[in-house]
Amino acid sequence: MDGSAEQRSDDWGPFGRPLFNDPEARALSRVGVVDVGSNSVRLVVFDGAARSPAYFYNEKLMCGLGAGLSESGRLNPDGRRRALSALRRFALLAEAMGATPLTVVATAAVRDAEDGPEFRAEVERETGLKLWVIDGEEEARLSAQGVLLGWPGAEGLVCDIGGSSMELAEVSDGRVGRRVSSALGPLKLRDVKGGKKGLKKYIAARLAELAEKVGTSHERLYLVGGSWRAIARLDMERRGYPLLVLHEYRMTRKSILDTIKWIAENDPDDLRALTGTSAERMSLVPIAAQVLKQLLATLMPREIFVSSYGIREGLLFEQMPERLRNRDPLIEAARFAEASQSRLPGFGRRLYSFVRPLFSGASEERLRLIRAACLLHDTAWRAHPDYRHEVCFDNATRANLGGLDHRGRVFIGVALLHRYKNNRSGSRFDPLFRLLDEKEIAQAEVLGKAMRFGAMFSTQAPDTLAELRYFPKRKRLELWLEKWARDLFGEVAEIRFAALAKALGVETDVKVRKRLSHSAGKTK
Repeated sequence: MDGSAEQRSDDWGPFGRPLFNDPEARALSRVGVVDVGSNSVRLVVFDGAARSPAYFYNEKLMCGLGAGLSESGRLNPDGRRRALSALRRFALLAEAMGATPLTVVATAAVRDAEDGPEFRAEVERETGLKLWVIDGEEEARLSAQGVLLGWPGAEGLVCDIGGSSMELAEVSDGRVGRRVSSALGPLKLRDVKGGKKGLKKYIAARLAELAEKVGTSHERLYLVGGSWRAIARLDMERRGYPLLVLHEYRMTRKSILDTIKWIAENDPDDLRALTGTSAERMSLVPIAAQVLKQLLATLMPREIFVSSYGIREGLLFEQMPERLRNRDPLIEAARFAEASQSRLPGFGRRLYSFVRPLFSGASEERLRLIRAACLLHDTAWRAHPDYRHEVCFDNATRANLGGLDHRGRVFIGVALLHRYKNNRSGSRFDPLFRLLDEKEIAQAEVLGKAMRFGAMFSTQAPDTLAELRYFPKRKRLELWLEKWARDLFGEVAEIRFAALAKALGVETDVKVRKRLSHSAGKTK
């Protein structure tokens, strides 16, 4: 996006005009969706600026609608009763929250069961909700759209596993391509004859058929679904991984294979105790693990990521105008947080202009993290001053943010920590710092200290009062001040400027002039 062009349009710079003031975005501010799956029934109500989903309400019940379906051909009676009870509750909740009409989708169990139409009629009669029973390819498309909601640049293959089915869908250039569905859900695979050997042979044959349809040249695999998330959580536990956020968690083939072996060697109850996984979910993990093992052997992806976004987020994506879909979910989430939680909404983009000269050689990906940090720099101001740095770090690393991998979370977290605290020695977050290399840590520290210094000019926009000029080869940092702003550069500001210079390893010079140049503070 051309930043200069955007600046000529109301001076929004690289951030763009905020979406949450757009009537089309606000129309999506309370969207309720229900996913009636083969294993679980879940209600999600989204709220906020539409491009980056905020979970106003999220409730799931493990019903097991598809248990025994292969043998009986009908929905599990107990699961059907529990699902209907959950849907009654969800209908009432949605009405109270203003999230009606609900969009309700039903997947493999309801579409395959001979009493599926009867169940649909019963649900509508008892709750007023209309179930949209989707086929496997549509399920694959919606799940892939959910991945695109959180990963606008996703390229590869999305694999969504449910209780009774597993779908694959290609994603590229913001679009969903070829998609296929199969009966490789753990609930159905329980009924495969022939023991372990028979199950392994069946899984391999079905995956070979799927591979013929979607190809084996995809370098990235995005995993969607509760069983995959349970395995990923176990992978974290085995590795001692310090950041327990599943979305955008990255795994390798070797790591997954080691974890699958580890799962087989340990008691399921012990694993449940370690990770807090439900008994219903854990009962499906061993079979799902065998599917994943064969999936990796068949497709041979180079990178494997976990997505917390799936069919429900795909339904939200479905309702978005194209121009909303094309926006950066991280920046939109940060913009919304600044507008609702900071003392001076709008200050973040001016702070970005102020610190931008320090990062002239940064990649576009690094610059978007810097933009997000500037927008979030003041959103924890209500916390106790002694703990603001910790609240900031926790928010950055644990908040529901799309378009942000784990290294990006920690980078923003370290920057915000240094926004409020000069050093991080003895921090309880030290294990998380190790996800970054020394260069990334140093750059995040510089950003934090630059924001800390820039906030000293918060009476107005810092980029109109002062300008930073950085000469890395000469190891020199200059501060140019408006003459009338000279008194803002007081003792505390001098200390913070010195701390910034120390982080950069440079000498400083402070210059005063009557007027900043026309281009001062503008994004290059």
